[in-house]
Amino acid sequence: MTEYLAPGLFLILWVVHSWLVERSRWRTHALSWHMEEERRKWMQTMARRELRMIDTNIISGLQSGTAFFASTSLLAIGAAFTLLNNTDSFLGIAQSLPALVRTSDPTAFQIKAIGLMLLYAYAFLKFGWAYRLFNYASILVGMVPMPKEEDREAEVESCVEKATAMCVEAGREFNRGQRAFFIAIGYLGWFFGDIFFVFSTLAVYTIMVTRQFFSPAHHAVD
Repeated sequence: MTEYLAPGLFLILWVVHSWLVERSRWRTHALSWHMEEERRKWMQTMARRELRMIDTNIISGLQSGTAFFASTSLLAIGAAFTLLNNTDSFLGIAQSLPALVRTSDPTAFQIKAIGLMLLYAYAFLKFGWAYRLFNYASILVGMVPMPKEEDREAEVESCVEKATAMCVEAGREFNRGQRAFFIAIGYLGWFFGDIFFVFSTLAVYTIMVTRQFFSPAHHAVD
């Protein structure tokens, strides 16, 4: 029974957590939502600044961080592929570990490795798309007219709205990629058994919810 309960719980909590912080009525209390509001304020402040070097440097920093996680995702996919190609070796090692580890079926082990690979592939897609969106955001920021051009106020507002929407969407995609990275830690518990997988999944999601709604970082921008 637990062989179906554990992965089912993992997927259900992934969907529930995503809904909670992105679409539920409680999303306005999440740290991610508060930071989206700060991004919107940032774009409004940027529009009134004549010197945009500050803003372009911030976007460059966001791109660099996103590129780092995208590269890390590829390395993680390679590591998961190594698990898949060396099943017998890892199963041999598992037999010498404590009684908690009971992974003797090569097929089950390979299914878990494929699942881990797909999880990191999902993260790579999110980080890769976020990197591109930050690139688009930098272009849209460059299109915003200078504040001294008073006869272009309507155009300024339109350009700011576009830059804001792109920046917010880039942040959301980055958050989804990071979410996949975090829950991958819980997923690793599956290699130690179904019961361990349930507890590791619950622990990771508890930490993620706490960070979104009750952490010092949340209170800093609330």
